[in-house]
Amino acid sequence: MATKKRGVPTAIPEKASPRVWLYLVLLTLQYGAQPLISKRFIRREVIVTSSVLTCEVAKVICALFLIARGGGLKKLYNEWTLVGSLTASGLPAAIYALQNSLLQISYKNLDSLTFSMLNQTKLFFTALFTYIILRQKQSTQQIGALFLLIIAAVLLSIGEGSSKGSSGSNPDQILFHGIVPVLVASVLSGLASALCQWASQVKKHTSYMMTIEMSVVGSLCLLASTYKSPDGEAIRQHGFFYGWTPLTLIPVIFNAVGGILVGLVTSYAGGVRKGFVIVSALLVTALLQFIFDGKPPSFYCILALPLVITSISIYQKYPYRVKKKES
Repeated sequence: MATKKRGVPTAIPEKASPRVWLYLVLLTLQYGAQPLISKRFIRREVIVTSSVLTCEVAKVICALFLIARGGGLKKLYNEWTLVGSLTASGLPAAIYALQNSLLQISYKNLDSLTFSMLNQTKLFFTALFTYIILRQKQSTQQIGALFLLIIAAVLLSIGEGSSKGSSGSNPDQILFHGIVPVLVASVLSGLASALCQWASQVKKHTSYMMTIEMSVVGSLCLLASTYKSPDGEAIRQHGFFYGWTPLTLIPVIFNAVGGILVGLVTSYAGGVRKGFVIVSALLVTALLQFIFDGKPPSFYCILALPLVITSISIYQKYPYRVKKKES
């Protein structure tokens, strides 16, 4: 059995090695803890663009370190071209930069479990854009799983707005600065994923190379946007690190390492095991939120959680298979 991570074929072992299990556990913890850590350590005064840019720099440093450790820097220097880089990574990078900004906004206005489950709708949009761009079909079970995911997202949207609205929070704030940004980010994530897959099949870029290129291009797009954006004005007025504390680096670096882990898990463990990581991460988020915030999941979250778990499990377990013609 083999899988591809951005155009690089990688054999998937039947039994995961201890190192692969380490990647799986670390990514599960990162996925599950990221919303909680971001909400706890990134103050509301922190300018979103500054945290996103810092995260992109951290990703580049991590990717370069791993490439250098594998002895691939010289090969990278000899084979890299600007045109090839922009062709493969330019548009996805710009999309991911916008997506990251939307996710940072959503972190601050949704509870951690709701954010995590709504963020899973990116699976549906990834499947949709993969079909549109690459004509990659879905099995009947996968289509059913995606509908379950949509139902869960609707339940969460209704529950989040009603529960926080009744407790004195502004329902419009929750909807337009919490739910809408994370759903739009999911659409963008699906589009960017499909574009990356298309580019990788043509350009044969490694995951580390794509990480570096997309981080650099995305950062340049963000920097350009600061010329007119409110974040740019805030940076000019208060400084790039306004509202930062030493603890703000924790979620930023945590997120950057998570981006590297995604590539490692996909390369060494495959998409099926990554699906189990996503499901496990939802449970980690719920557990951490209860432990540190003392907040049990809402009634709507309890209804939606098994739908999310079931849908993702079915989607990963029943991939589309081409029917063999009888001879």
